Amino acid sequence: MQGVPAEEPSPEKLTIDALAARSNVPSRTIRFYQSKGVLAPPRKEGRLAYYGPEHVERLELIGQLQDRGLRIDAIRTLLTRIDRGEVDLGEWLGLDAQLSASWVGDHPRTVTEPELFGLLGSKRPGLIADLLRAKALERTGDVYLVRSPALLQVAMRLESAGVGLDSALAAESILRKHLGRAAREVAESFFALAEKGHVVPPTHGDWSSVLEALRPTAIDAVRIVFGQEMERVLREHVESGKTAKLAVGKKRKPS
Repeated sequence: MQGVPAEEPSPEKLTIDALAARSNVPSRTIRFYQSKGVLAPPRKEGRLAYYGPEHVERLELIGQLQDRGLRIDAIRTLLTRIDRGEVDLGEWLGLDAQLSASWVGDHPRTVTEPELFGLLGSKRPGLIADLLRAKALERTGDVYLVRSPALLQVAMRLESAGVGLDSALAAESILRKHLGRAAREVAESFFALAEKGHVVPPTHGDWSSVLEALRPTAIDAVRIVFGQEMERVLREHVESGKTAKLAVGKKRKPS
């Protein structure tokens, strides 16, 4: 007697293995998501547990959010607010894109040696070796990775003015350390004020206009405040007599 054909699995009823196959997410990861509260449990029918299309969609969304760099706790908070109707996913994704946009347009570049010399504006002997030693460049075969072309050009301008390359890069490290801390504190303050309703977009929900105004304004503020602080510190050096110790008319020592 001919056997009865096996019943095709319903797209509305997926076992955990079928869900893993449909979503390309391992079963252990699915269970992990459930334990963290970002994925709803399956429906129970007697002793069997089934997942549905909504679980497939949720796994896809979780993957997208992870690709954007969100941690699991942040994903849980966001998805909870979306499920409650407090956040529109489309608006949030637009806001996320705005927040992730570049502020200065300075991105890592891979360049050939001639392109590197064009970027540096100098062909002095030993320059590339100095930059490699200072880890301002990385070499792979015949090309070079420049992590920050704009900052590298700043360092070259300082070198042409008499500031050694090592000194310029040390100054960058100091600025990055302290401005990184300041940026974090300012961002946390901004988000805290926004959550309390003290930052309100001119048009309801249009955070893009706020962020578009924030970028150039914040950069101008950093330039002004840093300039004012440098003026104050340099006046203190003059008044204390420290500038009298500067070597005048002597050859600069290598940095």
